Amino acid sequence: MNIGILSRDTTLYSTRRLVEAAESRGHSVRVIDHLLCYMSLAPGRPAIYYKSESLHDFDAVIPRIGASVTFYGTAVVRQFEMMGVYSVNESVAISRSRDKLRSLQLLARKGVGIPVTGFAHSTKSTNELIEVVGGAPLILKLLESTQGKGVILAETHKAAESTIEAFRSLKSKFLVQHFVAESGGADIRCIVVGDRVVASMIRQGKTGEFRSNLHRGGSASKVKIAPEERATAVRAAKIMGLNVSGVDLLRSDEGPKVLEVNSSPGLEGIENTTGIAVAEKIISFIEKNAREGRTKTRGRG
Repeated sequence: MNIGILSRDTTLYSTRRLVEAAESRGHSVRVIDHLLCYMSLAPGRPAIYYKSESLHDFDAVIPRIGASVTFYGTAVVRQFEMMGVYSVNESVAISRSRDKLRSLQLLARKGVGIPVTGFAHSTKSTNELIEVVGGAPLILKLLESTQGKGVILAETHKAAESTIEAFRSLKSKFLVQHFVAESGGADIRCIVVGDRVVASMIRQGKTGEFRSNLHRGGSASKVKIAPEERATAVRAAKIMGLNVSGVDLLRSDEGPKVLEVNSSPGLEGIENTTGIAVAEKIISFIEKNAREGRTKTRGRG
């Protein structure tokens, strides 16, 4: 099988592991910087090029699209879909998961546990917005935030008001969320491949830090998740339409709450923590599912 990995950096751990896993299973693999691709849109003849070379012989692609280049990255994925190339995560699903508000709306509509979340445009709604999520302490989260950046814990009503006012003065879009204090600054990262959680770890924020991101000094350890947590992670990934994802859960008194569904989860932390070869499981999934034209959306939407 000829597999393309859409990644901007061949030295990244996740990219290297996917290359190793594909090659070890006898596949031909190539890393493509999607920002260097360009496309030809012609009736009935979609085409994509990379450094003047036509890319027409991939059986499957693995998108590793960074959040800052979602628009162009998903356009490249959509072009491959239009050409009948199988994408392990489809363009529509990636876009859906990257929109924090839309993803939470979809999860809530399907009855999946999430922290109570508020969203408003008018400054006249500030106090009501705070009350909707149960008052302070609460979490304020920029819609463009990644890896814990742009996420703030407001411990008092006044602090929440001030932060909301600051965000609005910068014309930033943000969510207000209930603070799940009982989680103790920890969350669970589940890697979902197909309809299975293939690996999971618990991430604990450093002392005095409510964010558990490893990039912010958090620690990780292997964890055995409960059946309800496993089912929630798989269901969240399915609602997003993702075949490969990282689902972040909080343990609350009301059961698991989904924080986020990531379409390009990093592999280094989860593989090193659990000892599970996640990259091989992703390649195995592609082997079983990649067929020409099998992409469901075929570039629609």
